[in-house]
Amino acid sequence: MATQLEQDESGNYVIRIGHSPDPDDAFMFHAMTNNKFPTPGYHFVHELQDIETLNHRAMNQELEVSAVSIHAFPDIAEHYSLMNCGASMGEGYGPMIVAKAGVSIEHAKQNTIAVPGLKTSAYLGLRLAWGDVTVEVVPFDEIIPRILDGSYLSGLIIHEGQLTYVDYDLDVLIDIGKWWNNKTDNFPMPLGGNVVRKDLGDKMMEDITQYTKMSIEYAIENPDEALEFAKKWGRGIDDVTNRKFVTMYVNERTIDYREDGRASIRQFISEGQEIGLIDSSFDVKSIKFIGAV
Repeated sequence: MATQLEQDESGNYVIRIGHSPDPDDAFMFHAMTNNKFPTPGYHFVHELQDIETLNHRAMNQELEVSAVSIHAFPDIAEHYSLMNCGASMGEGYGPMIVAKAGVSIEHAKQNTIAVPGLKTSAYLGLRLAWGDVTVEVVPFDEIIPRILDGSYLSGLIIHEGQLTYVDYDLDVLIDIGKWWNNKTDNFPMPLGGNVVRKDLGDKMMEDITQYTKMSIEYAIENPDEALEFAKKWGRGIDDVTNRKFVTMYVNERTIDYREDGRASIRQFISEGQEIGLIDSSFDVKSIKFIGAV
């Protein structure tokens, strides 16, 4: 497969990394896409799109490496493997349903909820927590404005909206990350993961995973530099909020899912199968994490 990849003028293979236009992903990939350490034989470039778009691009096998929702992984598992690094997991926090003051949970359930995508982990978490609800897909960065203008009574927020909703006097009806944490006896909530395409071959998959891990470690060891780069994608958030959001989702867990993180992913997918949102034929035991010891 390597001979079919685009090469730069120096003969390095060009590896496209798809990730969301949000600070935590930019923080993770800063070092490897800005040549902060040698990656002999490889030239990494990033392509930024919302997570639902990336999920569907992965279904078409378009990118060599991509961030994807854990909810979408069974749909692409034939062609991609999960890396053991790059996790976005909620440690007692996660996507939230928010609404204006005075809206009850029951009232929200009876009305259409704005969600960022039907293949997002946030949506699967919502369905696990609240059952069968009526939803409409709205771009993630438009959900809070659409609640404020009355288009929707409530919405499912992800990314930095999990911090900035307070600026708009919205109430949290459910924090799905906290709900999952309590339901599973402290498992972190699986949200996003990084995948690498299988047809690249084992060596290239392992190389790319190792460089991704090195990039995350570089960012954690050089946070000020990486945060300055990352805040370009924070949609106007200040430095304090940028740092808080990034550290929520880039930490030691991002370097290694660890056993409970891998178990949480398998349980999350299994429960999605039980409610019919994930193909029941997918074998959760078949999930292998590139780079796991």
